[in-house]
Amino acid sequence: MSELKDLINKIRKFNKERDWEQFHNPKDLAIALNIETSELLELFLWKRDSDVDVEKVKEELADIFTFALNIADKFNLDVTEIIEQKMALNAKKYPIDKAKGTSKKYNDL
Repeated sequence: MSELKDLINKIRKFNKERDWEQFHNPKDLAIALNIETSELLELFLWKRDSDVDVEKVKEELADIFTFALNIADKFNLDVTEIIEQKMALNAKKYPIDKAKGTSKKYNDL
C-alpha cells in the first residue's frame, strides 16, 4: 500500500474513532478547507517571508492537506491520479516555449 493510502487510512481511522464522519460531508469539508487556507494566509499578512512562524505554517498546511484528503476520500478519488491528470492538462495549457518565465494566464500567452 502506498504511503498516501496509508495516510488516508490513518485519517479515516482518526475520524471514525471520534465519530466525526457525521460532520464530514463534502460541503462542510470544503468550507473547512477554505477556512484553513484563510488561516494560512493570515500567517503571512503584513509580514516578510522571514518573519513567518514556520511551525504555524506546518500546522495550517497539515489541516489543509487533511481536509483535502478527506474530500478526495469522500469521492473515492485517487489523489495521485487526479494531480497527474491536472498536470498533464496544465502542460497543454502552459507549453514551456510560451509559459517559461512568465506569470501570464494561459489565455494571455
